[in-house]
Amino acid sequence: MNGAKLGQRLLVGLVALLFGLKVYQQSLQATPGATAENSSAPTIRTDASAPQTEGAFDYYVLSLSWSPQYCATEARPNDSQCERPYAFVAHGLWPQNEQGYPEHCGRGEYLENDLIADLLPIMPSKSLIIHEWQKHGTCSGLSAARYFDTLQRAYRSVHIPPRYQQVSDYLSTSAADIEADFIAANPGLDRSMLAMQCKGQYLQELRVCLTKNLKPRTCSRELRDRCGQQVVLRPTR
Repeated sequence: MNGAKLGQRLLVGLVALLFGLKVYQQSLQATPGATAENSSAPTIRTDASAPQTEGAFDYYVLSLSWSPQYCATEARPNDSQCERPYAFVAHGLWPQNEQGYPEHCGRGEYLENDLIADLLPIMPSKSLIIHEWQKHGTCSGLSAARYFDTLQRAYRSVHIPPRYQQVSDYLSTSAADIEADFIAANPGLDRSMLAMQCKGQYLQELRVCLTKNLKPRTCSRELRDRCGQQVVLRPTR
C-alpha cells in the first residue's frame, strides 16, 4: 500500500472518530439526569408543590371545626360525631409554611385503637383522625403518639368562650364579634392570629396560628378570613 492511500484511510478514520465523539456528546445532553436541572440535587421551593420533608415547616394551624355545620352539610349517617351535640371540635393541627404547606409526608405508622379512643372526646371521628394523621401528622416530624399529644395540648390551650360551648338556637353574630370573644378569653391572641372560614353565612371553622411551642403567632398572609360581616352558627342540638 502506497503512502497516499494510507494517508487517505487515516484521514477518513479520524473524521469518523470525531463524528462519533460529537454524536456521543449530544446523546449525553439529551439524557435525563445528565444536566444540572435534572440532577439529584434538592430543589428549594416555597409553595405547596415543593418536595415534602418531615418536620420542615414554619408553624402550626389549629383548625377548630363548628360541628353542627359539618353535620348539616355532609352526608355522614354513620358518623358518631353527628350523634352528639358537639360545638367546636378539633379538625386538625396542620404544619404550615409562610407560603404553602406540606402534606402526605410518607405513609406514617399504624394508629392503635387506644390512641384513637383517647382522641374521640375532642376529635369525634375515627376516619377524621386517620385522615389527619396521614395528610398532616406525617409532616410534623413526630411519632403518632407525640403528634396527637401536641394536638390535644394545642386544643386545650385555646379557651372556648362560654357563648360557643352550647348553642341552643341559631346564633346570628359577626366575624368581628366571634374574634373579639376569643381574644377576650385568650390573653395573647389578636386578630392577626385568627382566620375564620364560612360556607355562605354559616360558620365552618376558626383557625388559630401557633408556634411549634404552641404559642399564638401571626398567621401568614395566605390565611385570612373567608366570612362576610354576618355569621350564623347552627345550634348544637
